[in-house]
Amino acid sequence: MTRLEKKNAIEGIHQDLMVSYADGFGVNDAGGDSLPRRSEVISITEKLLELIFPGFDRAGTYPSALVLLGDCVRELSDQISRAMRRVSGDDCNCCENGCSSRCDELALAFMKQLPGIRETMKLDVKAAYNGDPAARNFDEIILSYPGVKAVAIQRLAHVLYDLEVPLIPRMMTEYAHSVTGIDIHPGAKIGAGVFIDHGTGVVVGETAVIGDNVRIYQGVTLGAGNFPKNACGMLIKGLKRHPTVGCNVTIYSGASVLGDITIGDNSVIGGNVWLTESLPPGTKITSLPPENKKKFMDISNGNNNK
Repeated sequence: MTRLEKKNAIEGIHQDLMVSYADGFGVNDAGGDSLPRRSEVISITEKLLELIFPGFDRAGTYPSALVLLGDCVRELSDQISRAMRRVSGDDCNCCENGCSSRCDELALAFMKQLPGIRETMKLDVKAAYNGDPAARNFDEIILSYPGVKAVAIQRLAHVLYDLEVPLIPRMMTEYAHSVTGIDIHPGAKIGAGVFIDHGTGVVVGETAVIGDNVRIYQGVTLGAGNFPKNACGMLIKGLKRHPTVGCNVTIYSGASVLGDITIGDNSVIGGNVWLTESLPPGTKITSLPPENKKKFMDISNGNNNK
């Protein structure tokens, strides 16, 4: 290919992209000034984790927690402003002092919840230590357990979700999903002392509620049973559609708990159970064991004997 042919090909691709951009479908943003920055939201999330677990990831980067707090408030306020402008469009007066002040207030309201989140995370770490015989100490859990990181980020994102900050809470939990394999919507309500062991493939939906001292193993889904639609065939948003899990419940690997059902306190859900009905407190439910068939090789003649 000659240089001219290459140039013409690039210009042709550019023209096709411009046509695609011009349709206004919403999957492009030429300026991007009204979009939260993914890299900055991730950076803020990691700084917040440092405030929750000081010294475990960013030791020595900041001279004090006070400096780190100030940076988080300033950076988070800026990202909230971007998110507000994106969602509100022409109706948002983000260039005026009133909106800027509102973003600062939201950032500060969020930061005021950090001490409470930290106290809850202490109970989560303790639950992980008490629930896993392989855990040697708290340091190992904080440094290496994906469930602890995923829950910590979700707790942070949930506060922003409750403050009705758009975009950013989901960005935070999807970052946690990408690094831990655990997908918890920021809208889910999670009690204290929750331990997600191993964690890969765990999914927790937006309207799920998890009580205190709950243990969840890998591959568990707390999902929706169905998706009701309105008269126009569009999904109805905002309905309670995920399970409520009581306190002191254990859910073993591969279980799917679906719909707006209630799992009573002190219940146990076995591995690979498919559950769409509520359970009273103290229930233990398991799936039927698979049928095992053995094959024996007759070494003398090479035939299989069943």
